[in-house]
Amino acid sequence: MQRPAPRENQKFLKPDDFIVSKTDSHGKIIYGNEIFIQMSGYEAHELSGVPHSILRHPDMPKCVFKLLWDRIQKKEEIFAFVKNLCKDGSYYWVFTNVTATLNHNGSIRDFHSVRRKPSEKALQVIPGIYSQLLAAEQRGGIDASLKLLEKTLQDNGVTYDQFIFSLQK
Repeated sequence: MQRPAPRENQKFLKPDDFIVSKTDSHGKIIYGNEIFIQMSGYEAHELSGVPHSILRHPDMPKCVFKLLWDRIQKKEEIFAFVKNLCKDGSYYWVFTNVTATLNHNGSIRDFHSVRRKPSEKALQVIPGIYSQLLAAEQRGGIDASLKLLEKTLQDNGVTYDQFIFSLQK
């Protein structure tokens, strides 16, 4: 499935909306709740079995997804701010929590993501940081953006999780 061209039309979650989705261990969508389907603009059958990355907006730095995948592959949860791309080229921001679901042997069965509306504070800060990370990535690859993210966190004297949670308060 081809990704749409992004356009400057933002959609907004309501404060009490929760987007829920599940992917298999390879990131292919196996479930999405009604709000997920509605916000994405796709039909449920169009998303079933498709890599979740179909919703990845080009404004998102790859280092955020590397961090996400590194953490969930280690069976650790992660919180992040993500800009998603809709079928019609619109976009929406989410504050997401991703966790691994384990089978009876303790192996990863699938991944579960719950997303909600990000805070106004986050929406004032994150796009600028992501723009800088993306620029670093375009100049020096994913390692350059990861180094910039680490430096930003060190300069602020916080861990990744502390920084993310401070923006969602």
